[in-house]
Amino acid sequence: MTTFDDREKAFEAKYAHDEEMQFRAEARRNKLAGLWAADLLGKTGDEATAYAMTIVESDFEEAGVEDVVRKLAADLGDKSTADTIRAKLAELLPVAKAQLMSEA
Repeated sequence: MTTFDDREKAFEAKYAHDEEMQFRAEARRNKLAGLWAADLLGKTGDEATAYAMTIVESDFEEAGVEDVVRKLAADLGDKSTADTIRAKLAELLPVAKAQLMSEA
């Protein structure tokens, strides 16, 4: 193997790792957002955890966060706005990344 082949493999490995970490961070963010929304809806314990997982699953419908925003907005009704939900998602992403880094 040449040095260029080694570099290419290293870059590919880093890219794959970065993509996996981003996916995990977004899933964690969605779980945290689900727990936040569950609290607003008066859900606790296992019910809150199960609800949070429905939020995580809702992100698989399309790329981006709009599917999550729509689900949360529909579920929360007048308890929150789409803009508030987007702001909460933006606030929770660094929290999720920090949690994942502390677990590694």
